[in-house]
Amino acid sequence: MSTTTAVAPLTTQDADLLIAAAHQAAETAGVNVSVTVLDAGGQLLAFRRDDRAVLIAGETSTRKAYTALQLNTPTADLVDAVQPGGLFHTLPTALDRPLLFIAGGVPVHRDGRLIGAIGVGGGAPDQDHGFATTAIKALA
Repeated sequence: MSTTTAVAPLTTQDADLLIAAAHQAAETAGVNVSVTVLDAGGQLLAFRRDDRAVLIAGETSTRKAYTALQLNTPTADLVDAVQPGGLFHTLPTALDRPLLFIAGGVPVHRDGRLIGAIGVGGGAPDQDHGFATTAIKALA
């Protein structure tokens, strides 16, 4: 008999809700962003870039989500770890798929289990982090 409880995966409906909530938070703040949602396996579930968001925001939102997923930690909490002498100083260049240690990526959990991640790019790092965490609260 297994004691492991199944946790529902992140669905496309969940991803759409995360995208909408992050964009609403950014719109309220007057910021144009890109938002990426990845499932637990790192696969793209949803993506949306505001018409006026800077083009690089699409890439940064995806890398932020991927980094938060792989390390199961908000990217805002990892910024110091990649500085010279930090625990992950060489990690950004050690992998085939690049990580991005800028605030705006946040893992998504359900019942204490990692089920995906959201990344927001286009605003200041603290703004992007706020938009991502606001979106996660809307999912709860």
